[in-house]
Amino acid sequence: MKVQDEAKPYDTINVTPMLDLAYVLLVIFILMTTASVAGLKIDLPKPSNKPATTEKKEIRIIQILSGGDLMLNGAAISMGELESRLAAAQSRDPETSVVIKGDPQTDYAKVVDIIDLMARLNISNVGLVTARMGT
Repeated sequence: MKVQDEAKPYDTINVTPMLDLAYVLLVIFILMTTASVAGLKIDLPKPSNKPATTEKKEIRIIQILSGGDLMLNGAAISMGELESRLAAAQSRDPETSVVIKGDPQTDYAKVVDIIDLMARLNISNVGLVTARMGT
């Protein structure tokens, strides 16, 4: 009988248990994703038969400069004149759109005054222009 005098180290790794675990996890993942999706009931909206409108609406851009001065579509304007022009635009088109672009250095109270003006004139399509941080 031959006695093994030195222990021989393993030179290969048995990957069978690792593959078994990967397959079990894959099966669990597949079962869980299909089970959660199959249980959803969604009532999707139906398309209307009316033709799409191709009418382009004018957007009014209000800029608030760093000194507090106002500009409407690139032209300098006072607060009273701005209110009268927006009121006239609102009476012509109830869906008037307004975009407010405030300078980062301006007093924020001036931006709030413009937003309050939009509320008084019942202009609901109001947007605020922002810039991405770091740009």
